[in-house]
Order: sequence, then structure tokens, then C-alpha cells
Amino acid sequence: MPTHDRPSAVAPGLDDAWLARVVEVALDEDLGTAPGRDVTTQATVSPSATGTAELVARAAGTVAGLVVVDETLRQVAGRLGLPAPAVTFHAQDGEAVAPGQVLASLAGPVQVLLVAERTLLNLASRASGVATAAAAWARELAGTGARVLDTRKTTPGLRALEKYAVRAGGGANKRMGLHDVAMVKDNHVVAAGSVRGAIEAVRQTFPDVLVQVEADTTAQAMEALDAGADFLLLDNMPTPVLAATVAAVRERQGRDGVPAHVELEATGNLTLDRAREVAGTGVDFLSVGALTHSAPILDLALDLRPVR
Repeated sequence: MPTHDRPSAVAPGLDDAWLARVVEVALDEDLGTAPGRDVTTQATVSPSATGTAELVARAAGTVAGLVVVDETLRQVAGRLGLPAPAVTFHAQDGEAVAPGQVLASLAGPVQVLLVAERTLLNLASRASGVATAAAAWARELAGTGARVLDTRKTTPGLRALEKYAVRAGGGANKRMGLHDVAMVKDNHVVAAGSVRGAIEAVRQTFPDVLVQVEADTTAQAMEALDAGADFLLLDNMPTPVLAATVAAVRERQGRDGVPAHVELEATGNLTLDRAREVAGTGVDFLSVGALTHSAPILDLALDLRPVR
């Protein structure tokens, strides 16, 4: 089978320090405060016992999160005072995998392999489930000119991993949080008194960020465009209304101070069977919270080989 020195950075941007913190917290949940203990493994397996294990896909999907394997093994080995197992990867993040396919081979102290097992499976299975969902949308949208986006509806503490997985599956990330893009919604408009007032307040306070405005109707979209929005979120619009709104915005592009291309994002009540229909309206993006809040895990397993 083919091998890889380490998982490909198909989706760059997963910070090493962040990953180390997440793995540390996950291990603390299982073992207790560092160094912690695994009372079953440490009672039944000698520290000197070595063995091999295979990380295997139990279902078809798109794999992501293989980047957690090395970090989890490294931290567990450090807690136990044992050498870190060697890892040979046979798949890369973002790759389509089949049931029974070996994703990685691990060799080293059995205590480390067993203590690390659930943590690395939890993280990689979760990431692979998100990547699998994103890949399904990416396939459905292929050739339309539109891309699928994620949202902030992520698992608390795992946003970076889940957004990484979306990229690995062929999707794209929207804002990472409340800090990098302004999103003017109805409550902000109420607080500021108007769409224009909200946009001007953001530009005055945080001139370095882009401003997106949520619109439920064509009239709201045009108001936001006139007020200087950088891009528009078209929320819960029936397909005919969405198409009309897109056409109205495109007709205004390049005129009266409107940018030559205004990015448009459809959201709300989006399902895979509607993906191409919605993309056909001419939007640039479809944002789908279900990529992260509802994607089932991809079933992965760690199979231990005979112990020496």
C-alpha cells in the first residue's frame, strides 16, 4: 500500500499549539489531571510490551484529522514515560477512503497505543465525518461555480478542527469567529437604528474588517448594497425570490459605487437535493450549518496486532 511521511496539508491552517491544547484536554478527560492513569491498560499490559496497530476505516467517506495521530501518541508517550510509537500513513487528509482501508500503521509500546486509542479516534472520526459531509456538498455543486461554506455552528472547542475538515472535504470556511468579519443581522440593525447606521458604526470602530449584511428580502438586500455592504447573506429566500435578488444585485454591480462583483451567500433551509437549484440562481456560496452541527462521525477503528 502507498505510504506518506505524514498527513498532507490539504487544508493548511490548523495551528500546532492549538492542536496540542485540544489533545491535552481530551487526554485529561480520560486519564485525569496529567500525567493521569489508565487503570485497565496499566494493570494488564507491561510497559515493555511492544506491538503494532492499524488505523482502519470501517465505512466509506473522506478522511480528515489524521494530523491528530502523531500529537496524541506523542503526548501519551510523554505522560507514560515511554517512547512514542512510529507512524506510517497510508492515506492523507482529504482523501476518499473505502471500508477496510488501512489509513495508518502504528508500532511501539502497547500501553501508549491503547491509552491513545480513544482520543485519536474521537478526534479523527469527528473530523472525517465533517469532511465526508463537506465532500458530498462539493460533489453536488461541482461545475456550478458556487461553493459550500461552513458556519459558526461548531462543537465548542473543536472549531478549528471542524473547519479544517470542511476544507479537507472541498468546502470553504466563512468567518472563523466574531472577530474577523462583521455580520450585521436584524438585531444589530435594531440596535443601530438602521442598516446604514450599523455598517457605518462597524467601519468607524473596526475599519480593517469586511462587513456582511443579512437580508431576508430583495428590498433589504438592495438597502444593504446602497449602504456599502461588502457582501450579502441572503437568508431563507424561496428560489424564485433568491434568483430575483441575485439578478437585482448583479445589475447594480460596478455602478454608483457598488463593487464590480458583490459576493452573495445563500443560507437557511438548504438541503443537498436543493444544492444545484440554489446554485443555479447565481450565488457564490451556500452556507450550511449542518456540515458541522449534524454530520455523523466516520467510523474509524484501531486494530491491535499480537503483542510481543
